[in-house]
Amino acid sequence: MAPLRLFPLQRPAWLAPRRHCQLCDETTDHPRHDICTACEAELPWLGSHCQICALPLPAQGMICGACQKKPPAFARVEAPWRYAFPVDNLITRFKHQGQWPFGRLLGELLAEHLQHAYDEGLPRPQALLAVPLARRRERQRGFNQARMLADWLGRALQIPAPDDWLVRTQDTPAQQGLDAATRKRNLRQAFQVVDAAKIAGQHLALVDDVLTTGTTANTLARLLLRAGAERVDVYCLARTPPPGD
Repeated sequence: MAPLRLFPLQRPAWLAPRRHCQLCDETTDHPRHDICTACEAELPWLGSHCQICALPLPAQGMICGACQKKPPAFARVEAPWRYAFPVDNLITRFKHQGQWPFGRLLGELLAEHLQHAYDEGLPRPQALLAVPLARRRERQRGFNQARMLADWLGRALQIPAPDDWLVRTQDTPAQQGLDAATRKRNLRQAFQVVDAAKIAGQHLALVDDVLTTGTTANTLARLLLRAGAERVDVYCLARTPPPGD
């Protein structure tokens, strides 16, 4: 008598758990993420922007006046969205209310945006570095949102995301709400490279949630270049529009 062969039972498609869009709560038809294609299409995609700092502009292929007048230390900013509804709300809920699934969703979509940019010719960095958070604020919040984004991006894109190359040495006041001059004074001597030998000759990408004036990113990029980095890019979820826009 032939031995009885057992086959694994396959769960019928109609019994498979349904995934829901995190924005509208409808059943999602997206093949990879917990967002429906309709909500994804309605996100505030960046569109035309400065080719260096990603500032929203009225036409594509331009460089904004600020970058022409004084080019920043970083080479390029990559961001999928303008800082507008509902992305601004999702970032706030992730960053200040600890609702990590929203941050994870945005991080996954950012990884797809970056992979597409690499396929189109954007140089791929050798490491991702999260913007360090002041220790006091990290204790209060319980996590560093930039660190979480860097970890998610690192796994999705298969790029190392070391957490010990940059440190914040001073608990400066929050940058939000400060003008550009005050932001610069606020960040003097605030960061430090731990081991310049690890950075020498490297193409690096800084990771943060939102780019506003770019002061923090520029300060860190300058620090990394002085330590021997070959190039520094900036990856973030959203870019704020020009004042008054």
